Amino acid sequence: MDASAKLEKPYRVAWLSSRAKDRWFLIFLLAPPMVLLLLTLGIPIIKSIYMSFFDVTLIRMNDYKWNNFANYSHLWTEKEFMQALRTTLLYVAGVVILQFVLGIFLALILNQVVRMRKLLRTAILIPWTIPTIVVALLWMWLFQPQYGVLNYILVSWGIIDKPYEWLSSLHLSLPAVMVAALWRQLPFMSTMLLAGMQGISTEVYEAAKIDGASPRQTFWYITLPLLKNTIKTVTLIAMIENFKMFPLFWIMTGGGPLNSTTTLAILSYKTAFVKLNLGEGAAIGVLWLLLLLFISWGYNKLFSIGEGKQAGGH
Repeated sequence: MDASAKLEKPYRVAWLSSRAKDRWFLIFLLAPPMVLLLLTLGIPIIKSIYMSFFDVTLIRMNDYKWNNFANYSHLWTEKEFMQALRTTLLYVAGVVILQFVLGIFLALILNQVVRMRKLLRTAILIPWTIPTIVVALLWMWLFQPQYGVLNYILVSWGIIDKPYEWLSSLHLSLPAVMVAALWRQLPFMSTMLLAGMQGISTEVYEAAKIDGASPRQTFWYITLPLLKNTIKTVTLIAMIENFKMFPLFWIMTGGGPLNSTTTLAILSYKTAFVKLNLGEGAAIGVLWLLLLLFISWGYNKLFSIGEGKQAGGH
């Protein structure tokens, strides 16, 4: 016993020593990005939360006056904030749902054995590689009422009688921005769903085919359940991306006309840097962040409940 213990001890010490080295090496690798993340995100968020409780403007930034939660109480009674909240939720829900439906349809097509499949998979990524600012300028030109390509095509085909003021209309401006956002973000959604589909074993599909499952049954009972984790991840990323969307709205419409495309991001910027009310602008940002965290938590909770029911069923 003593001899075996003496033999095991050096190996145990060496194993612990190696593990400790790996731990310190991991800390050494993670420390710089974590510090950078704290400086670029953590401190501004804390400063914004602190600023939201005070009456402070861009003109007198060093003069902080406690306003007894007036910034928050004023927002809940302000029609402009409630309208921006509705616009944000409508925009996010519309774009994410359309992204998912069109993305999974496109992924199913690209997952089939077709000619020039590799070329199509590469070409579909082009819109996603274009910067958001360039996308906004491109779609502004397409939606231009006098010489825009979209109006020209629709009028030539007899779909509309006269050119539309897409970005100046109360009812068309938000859908126009949604189309631009969908055009840019759809390639990411479809590519990620396609990658998830290619990770599904072909043996599962062969077994379903032998059992006589139709393509529709295969999609609903095999493809979608096995894509659950991928769907959860990509849709959550899309929700976060669109919830904080600023460049498309600011460049294409500036939040107009008559605040019809003013989201929480646009309202926060206007309040802080146009109206010069930094305190209320920070309060909008805090509520915006809390709402995003709540939606993300609820979305993850919804998926976890579904997974629990599925596990219980099995």
